[in-house]
Amino acid sequence: MATLLSPAADKPVLTPLAAQILDTLVHRIGKDEKAARPHDWLAATIFTVRNDIIEKWMDSTREAHAKGAKRVYYLSLEFLIGRLLRDALSNLNQTHDIAGALKSLGVDLATIEEIEPDAALGNGGLGRLAACFMESLASLDLPAYGYGIRYVNGMFRQRIDDGFQVELPENWLQYGNPWEFERRESAYFIGFGGEVVGTETGHVHWKAAEGVEATAVDTPMVGWRGKRVNTLRLWTARAFDPIKLDQFNAGDFEGALAGQTRAETLTRVLYPNDSTAAGQELRLRQEYFFSSASIQDIVRRHIQYTGDIRTLPDKAAIQLNDTHPAVAVAELMRLLVDFHDLGFDEAWDITRATFGYTNHTLLPEALESWPLPLFERLLPRHMQLVYAINAKLLREAKAKGVDDRAIAAISLIAEGGERRVRMANLAFAGSHSINGVAALHTDLMKKTVFADLHALYPDRINNKTNGITPRRWLQQANPGLTALIREAIGDDFLDDAEKLSALDPFADDAGFRSRFASVKRANKVALAQHLKELMGIRIDPDAMYDVQIKRIHEYKRQLLNIVETVALYDQIRSHPERDWVPRVKLFGGKAASSYHNAKLIIKLANDVARRINADPAIGGLLKVAFVPNYNVSLAEKIIPAADLSEQISTAGMEASGTGNMKFALNGALTIGTLDGANVEIRDRVGDDNIVIFGLTADEVAEQRARGYDPRAAIDASPELSQALSGIASGVFSPDDPDRYKGLVGGLYDGDWFMLAADFDAYAAAQRQVDARWQNHEGWNAAAIRNVARVGWFSSDRTIREYAKDIWGVL
Repeated sequence: MATLLSPAADKPVLTPLAAQILDTLVHRIGKDEKAARPHDWLAATIFTVRNDIIEKWMDSTREAHAKGAKRVYYLSLEFLIGRLLRDALSNLNQTHDIAGALKSLGVDLATIEEIEPDAALGNGGLGRLAACFMESLASLDLPAYGYGIRYVNGMFRQRIDDGFQVELPENWLQYGNPWEFERRESAYFIGFGGEVVGTETGHVHWKAAEGVEATAVDTPMVGWRGKRVNTLRLWTARAFDPIKLDQFNAGDFEGALAGQTRAETLTRVLYPNDSTAAGQELRLRQEYFFSSASIQDIVRRHIQYTGDIRTLPDKAAIQLNDTHPAVAVAELMRLLVDFHDLGFDEAWDITRATFGYTNHTLLPEALESWPLPLFERLLPRHMQLVYAINAKLLREAKAKGVDDRAIAAISLIAEGGERRVRMANLAFAGSHSINGVAALHTDLMKKTVFADLHALYPDRINNKTNGITPRRWLQQANPGLTALIREAIGDDFLDDAEKLSALDPFADDAGFRSRFASVKRANKVALAQHLKELMGIRIDPDAMYDVQIKRIHEYKRQLLNIVETVALYDQIRSHPERDWVPRVKLFGGKAASSYHNAKLIIKLANDVARRINADPAIGGLLKVAFVPNYNVSLAEKIIPAADLSEQISTAGMEASGTGNMKFALNGALTIGTLDGANVEIRDRVGDDNIVIFGLTADEVAEQRARGYDPRAAIDASPELSQALSGIASGVFSPDDPDRYKGLVGGLYDGDWFMLAADFDAYAAAQRQVDARWQNHEGWNAAAIRNVARVGWFSSDRTIREYAKDIWGVL
């Protein structure tokens, strides 16, 4: 849109859209154009765009009501939605118009987009997957609600001080959130504690000892081309008596506000440190709080529009995103039995027909369980229902001839040692569908954590390989590559990512490879500039950008990457005559606040970076950086610039991964184990376009079964032994030579995550990567084939499979 000049004067005449933004700035934000700051223009732009979104949102809701459509309800403790303005503009096809309108007002759209805070509603892949699914549900015109918690401070904002992770509150709501709408009419009582008493009519009644009010706050989720706008409903908590005036007037100011403080604690932080009893209790309270509010809301809506609770499975499909909302199974049973007077068996049939459960991990510690006394004290009625469900489950198993060992594994109550309520077993028992998120993961579920439940219910487990939304992770994050692809194959891939396959022949086109390389280099230059401003580090855009950005966890093996980096550093210094490939090693991710080893790995990465980056002997051939406060917006800058994607988890431990898909879609080659979705990525892109190393899941299990000896593996590898010796002796930590002795000692003594077993194969694979990089034409051809062949990993495909096979809405 161009600025028009009035024929009567040189004063510019604003376009209608620019006039709308300016009017919003004045009347909604209360700022004069000349006094407005960038954040004022951001808010005015969002409010202007929001008007169109609201219209589509209401139309979507009316249409669903008119059709009596079945709705999908996605319950997740995380929704890592990132910034929303760019996403909304792209999906509404308004980017060009808004940019032009702002330009006529002297404002740069890209500049104000950058100051929008990331919504601090998640941490890692689980939350980002939920966000991709919400976008795809709307893009596929499927009525859906996402349900979660409106965290005030997120997990934490990560700052790196002297190499150590420092956890600070993520104040993303400090200046309000223009995308959200409070729904005061959608408020529910959430009880805790107390006792269960019988009534004269033979019913039971839970008399909670305390209660909070959950109130809904809605955010619109815009689908591609504005086809549908769905709702992300997040819950806030407040005390019913926010201040005890008698205590306040008596001078007990803190005590007067204690109830409100206790309520607000529920929505303050994602994943509170649960290494203490108080932390565990808060975590369980959070999970019940949002699960109960969500189930009450779903049941209320169903009754309002149909009047018959028995038809709930026909009109509602509730998906549990991992075990966090598993208590929703018992909560729905409570509502059906205690409030809608259904018999237990009928209520159980309705519950199982309504719920689906997605498992995201095989790690025992992530398959949540709660000490039975804690669960019973906080949720006494739910404990009764869990016992009743368990009795039904175990009687059924016994009738089918299941032996005592299997019955112990199936039980919702773990009896070995401390008695605990197994939430994954509850979710499995209470769902008609249980899905894994990659083919390997689903197969391992059947053989390991759910082997006995699978034997009892062999038709319930199915696979739904994860996906990512190509709108966010290609079109918005990488506009240069998107434009190049459109020029080559047209626009069909914008609506169907699998149409990217038409790009495959262009891998053999020298001219296209050259243009592809130019786009990649431009992305690398942009990232280099960003990191210079953020961290003061200078990196070479002509070096290979080797990236590992994800949650810090020992099974994801950032430590393997760091140790190999130390070994490479040693080799470059020892053999300067070799033709080394310049590399920039980028790390990013947060460690859970109570996870000592993960936080120590962050410190090691920074210590190694400090030593290597200051060493003139390697001539800039190797640079290392740990980028602080990894989030969605940072990923959108790093992923398009990456050349090599590190997906190196211990085989059999990563459920799927979605970062691997994002990197491949943006033209990075994967170096990885045959774990999670790497297996399917290899099958799609071909062996020649991915670098696979290390033990398979079966080989990991075999090694552990026969007695794995990490010390022997370390002694047999001179490179590994030298690198570990340097780390353990304080070469990289002269201020504290003993800092890493325990971390390295753990590798010698146990090495559960098989770092030593895989090190030599990993190092050899990295030298294979070096050789491939030196053939730039071959590298770029492989990168293009990755882009062309991973369209199948679109979250649209994943959601279609859920919709057809699990939810019954297609």
